[in-house]
Amino acid sequence: MKTEQSHLFYQSRQPRPFLDYGEGIYLYDVSGKRYIDGSSGAMVSNIGHSNPNVLAKMKAQMDRATFGYRLHFRTEPSEKLAAKVAGLMPEGLDRVFFVSGGSEAVETAIKLARQYAVTQGQGSRWKVISRMPSYHGATMGSLGVTGSPLFTGAFAPMFEEMPKIPAPTCYLDRDNLSEEQRGIKYAEMLREKILAEGPDSVLAFLMEPVGGASTGALVAPDSYYARVAEICREYGVLLIYDEVMTGAGRTGKFLAAEHWGITPDIVAMSKGFGAGYAPLGAVVARNDMVEALLDSGGFQHGFTYAGNPLACAAGLAVLEEMEEHDIIGNAARMGDVLKARLTGLMERYPFIGDVRGKGLLLAFELVSDRETMAVLPKDWNAHVELVELAYERGLIIYSRRTRGGKEGDHFLVCPPLIVTEAQIDEIMEILCDALDAFAEKHALPVLEGAAE
Repeated sequence: MKTEQSHLFYQSRQPRPFLDYGEGIYLYDVSGKRYIDGSSGAMVSNIGHSNPNVLAKMKAQMDRATFGYRLHFRTEPSEKLAAKVAGLMPEGLDRVFFVSGGSEAVETAIKLARQYAVTQGQGSRWKVISRMPSYHGATMGSLGVTGSPLFTGAFAPMFEEMPKIPAPTCYLDRDNLSEEQRGIKYAEMLREKILAEGPDSVLAFLMEPVGGASTGALVAPDSYYARVAEICREYGVLLIYDEVMTGAGRTGKFLAAEHWGITPDIVAMSKGFGAGYAPLGAVVARNDMVEALLDSGGFQHGFTYAGNPLACAAGLAVLEEMEEHDIIGNAARMGDVLKARLTGLMERYPFIGDVRGKGLLLAFELVSDRETMAVLPKDWNAHVELVELAYERGLIIYSRRTRGGKEGDHFLVCPPLIVTEAQIDEIMEILCDALDAFAEKHALPVLEGAAE
């Protein structure tokens, strides 16, 4: 196909080939080249591409109605999907508000928390504490809670910057504390921040239970999660879990919160929830919170496409497919396999400093010195270069810079949750080839004979 000037603009001038079709974990461009979707897009395509059962159910809904405004009609898909979601949530989380994406979900969660506080006579509470680094969305409200100068810098004068505490980057710590003690140390930073800001001014604490692109699948020590929840209860601070990336099975549970037995006050989901079949997200909250809003005149918030019947039909079909084929169970099993394989690469490549994550939300970080975790030279642009080397070879992975967005290179390897062990072998073969090429270019050591 002839390359012409595109009228689209996104982040880069770098041209990409035209996508032809997708099937399972694979994508094909119009030249016929095959790519393994090793990052599920942006951690979206949880059940793979072109699932015929989902497409058939979407077609059935298209034959009935593709839009019905939520203030004019209830729709069967939205009601059924809300009931299905409520049944998958921890006890007490059973009221659902649908949106079209992750930024909308986080924005909705924050506004819900604020309006609830007002109904409770706590109008002084408005600050949402989050973490640095973190990513919670691209709208003005979600930028205020995002800890990433890369994304917030140009817009900083236009939104309210919310308080931040350090993300629990224990893998970088060089101290004599145990993992449990480190988890408590980072959790107690929340208490310190609440006290510094004034407890009566703090509305909520917002966190990703497993980090996304900003921290490269960061998992805190187990002790962190319970202590954070305790601190929130102690000061009457709402706990919001941003499960936009982790929700809908990505970590081997429907919610990542389940790994630690945590019941947040509000959960935001998107990405894998609609699995790329339709723009879809959800906010789930406690019944008493929603009833308080409704008693006060209703939630003063909404989007035109909230509860869109076609999107909800797609979301319901995705969840049914996951249940019927134990796709979340496969994510847990294959996540263990893939994490072991990625960890094994550390024997061959001394410049891999850390492997982390849970389920099929996994990442590895490149360093110049594993002992000190010193970063690679910034001008190498390793976070771009390795992605391109893999892409040329037919593997798509996702990268970001961890340390302030300016240096530190990590790579997310997050294939669709339907991935098989044989397909993991394919992923690893291409990834090793790309790492070998990267090492050769930069004269980095590769230990021949070490496990691949």
